[in-house]
Amino acid sequence: MDTFFLSHGPPTMCVDETVPARSFLQSWLPAGMAGTQAPRAILIVSGHWETDIPTVNVVHGTNDTIYDYHGFSFPEAMYQVKYPAPGAPDLARRTKELIEQAGFGPVKEEHGRGLDHGAWLPLMLMYPEADVPVCQLSVQTSRDGTYHYNLGKALAPLRAEGVLILGSGSATHNISKMDAGSRSAPVPQWASDFDTWLTDSLLHGRYDDVNRYDENAPYAKVAHPTPEHFYPLHIAVGAAGDDSKAELIHSSWTDANHSYSSYRFVTKN
Repeated sequence: MDTFFLSHGPPTMCVDETVPARSFLQSWLPAGMAGTQAPRAILIVSGHWETDIPTVNVVHGTNDTIYDYHGFSFPEAMYQVKYPAPGAPDLARRTKELIEQAGFGPVKEEHGRGLDHGAWLPLMLMYPEADVPVCQLSVQTSRDGTYHYNLGKALAPLRAEGVLILGSGSATHNISKMDAGSRSAPVPQWASDFDTWLTDSLLHGRYDDVNRYDENAPYAKVAHPTPEHFYPLHIAVGAAGDDSKAELIHSSWTDANHSYSSYRFVTKN
């Protein structure tokens, strides 16, 4: 199966139908997965779960919906959203096995943790029936892009086992510089330059440059003051492999500097 990186955007997208990326997430799947089987399970890596070591959620039954809005004031309707996808404890065990076999050390199991909005937000639009089992994997912000790329490579066997690997983060993520709610503000140069560099690097297969984005990308520290929303991309690329081909499957902007650039990674034959 192909792997994907999705820029999930703010949690308000679950109730705001004017966000361009919302309709993309609702409609891209049939075309994006044409000719492939439906996933038996989904492994999603969200920028909203940071841990010291790789950690998987082990859920028997259905996943809880975590409202990790961190003090922002949102409409009450956003606290009524539910995404009760089945847990995937077998996938959690398999993920743990692959990562440990690759030499990353012990993988922690967190029993009963549900899905944060970086996971349930895109999934509720892509799989509204919530009928595909989901396991979530954390990111390690104390490590770098190459570490997460190699972590993704360890997970590559899952693709042949019917597992859809999704990285959910943001192509750019600087909340302090956002113009919240804006649909018409011009995109600042730093955001545009970073986003253009990212797309060009991925489409031309310069994955090592992307792994070391903090050294190579223009305005890297402005586009990502902290790396947690970018590392899911590295895992998705790594899981597809060194010889994979990247495709830009969506591009739009909100809040002046928030890029929704999203990518598909197809392994070359």
